[in-house]
Amino acid sequence: MIWVVVALLIFIFQIATILIVEFRRPSKTIAWLLILFILPIIGFVMYYFVAKEYQRRRTVRKRGIIAEEIRLQALMRCQIVHRPGDMQNKEFMHQERLFRLLQSMSLSPITSCNETQVLTNADAAYEAIMAAIEQASHHIHVEFYTIRDDGIGRRLKEILIRKARQGVEVRIIYDGVGSLELGGRYLQELEQAGVETRCFLTPRLAFFEKRMNYRNHRKIVVVDGLTGFFGGINIGDEYLGSNLRLGFWRDTHMQIRGDAVYFLQDVFMRDWWFTSRQRLADSAYLPEHNCKGTEQVQIVSSGPDSSEDAILECVFAAVSVAKTRIYITTPYFIPDHSVLMGLRTAALSGVDVRIIIPGVSDSKLVLFASLSYVSEMLAAGVRIYRYKKGFIHAKVLIVDDFMASVGSANMDMRSFFSNFELNGLLFDEKIIKRLESDYMTDMKDSEEIHLSNFQQRSMWRKGSEVVARMLSPLL
Repeated sequence: MIWVVVALLIFIFQIATILIVEFRRPSKTIAWLLILFILPIIGFVMYYFVAKEYQRRRTVRKRGIIAEEIRLQALMRCQIVHRPGDMQNKEFMHQERLFRLLQSMSLSPITSCNETQVLTNADAAYEAIMAAIEQASHHIHVEFYTIRDDGIGRRLKEILIRKARQGVEVRIIYDGVGSLELGGRYLQELEQAGVETRCFLTPRLAFFEKRMNYRNHRKIVVVDGLTGFFGGINIGDEYLGSNLRLGFWRDTHMQIRGDAVYFLQDVFMRDWWFTSRQRLADSAYLPEHNCKGTEQVQIVSSGPDSSEDAILECVFAAVSVAKTRIYITTPYFIPDHSVLMGLRTAALSGVDVRIIIPGVSDSKLVLFASLSYVSEMLAAGVRIYRYKKGFIHAKVLIVDDFMASVGSANMDMRSFFSNFELNGLLFDEKIIKRLESDYMTDMKDSEEIHLSNFQQRSMWRKGSEVVARMLSPLL
């Protein structure tokens, strides 16, 4: 009898611990309680090692920052937007509330001297990245969630080795989980040629430091501090359509020159300090550029090292002020309550809300979780499409004609709260039109979900979606 009482007290202690620690995130609390009820002891051990709150926020913010005098030097070269009336997009001039939110992100302001190019799919992105790297004369900074030792991975390795041997500084950051299959030989060949490589939280280190749940999902390339790339594409042949199950891989990446590259570089330099404890303080990493572009761009990064959920705040704020349309493309649609309510409210208010999600996914559990939101969204007037040409991995948000977002962040709670992510906010009408054109093409390659047909799915599917949704805060 005493063992029953002890077991019950231990179980109550586990429940109380989760409730106290996770009280700010009710959905996450429910997910962990479900696991705890299914696996009473194992579930708590998993929680302890996987879900512990990130502990190094202040340290990373203070010490990861680049030399302040160099940063100020770069800011002085930028054409920073200080008020809504300075926005070239006439529609955005009236978005004072949204502008104030974006302006509060002082580490990365809206800048006006930029040139951007939309790179639709991996073929275009890889060619542009390789071409820029070929022209590098001082440094190449590369950061990806996934790097594979396959065709495109070896092509990248060969060009980086060649540039390093020419005297160019080459640095690579890869995620310990996303690049788990990356072999030591691949890295050894790079290092022997003079390339510096760093792993962002190896699985073993992350496990014992109880940070397994926090991954660096960013995709960044910066060449000579003048040309930058960001978006949704990693380094792997599957992005070129080599995965037979997923087939054609639809994605979106961006190339940029101008002021905003300084802030892309800043994110890389912070991540480099985090992984290496080396501070890149040379002003050569933030050189004066001769960009003549006039596009206005803002780089927004977020992660557990920040006291704010910047990308979530941008998404919510943009959705809340939309008047005519909200177009979303995302491979994983697991929104938090605020975004879900914002989208439903917008649709009920007459805003044209459309969401494209995959028809075939790289994770069935995530797909079931995404589908669990479909009925309530359709009932509110949101139009949802499933991509049929292959696998859609692009992360794009278009709001009215005044703003678009492209980057690494999915429309899910992992990207909003747990991952290190990076998005670019784009305000130029031509770029928004280009992204809209891609969106319309994707819609043609998709099948719209209709509520009457969707409700006829089997009880097994409905049950799978319920379970997946309950676990979704952990996916």
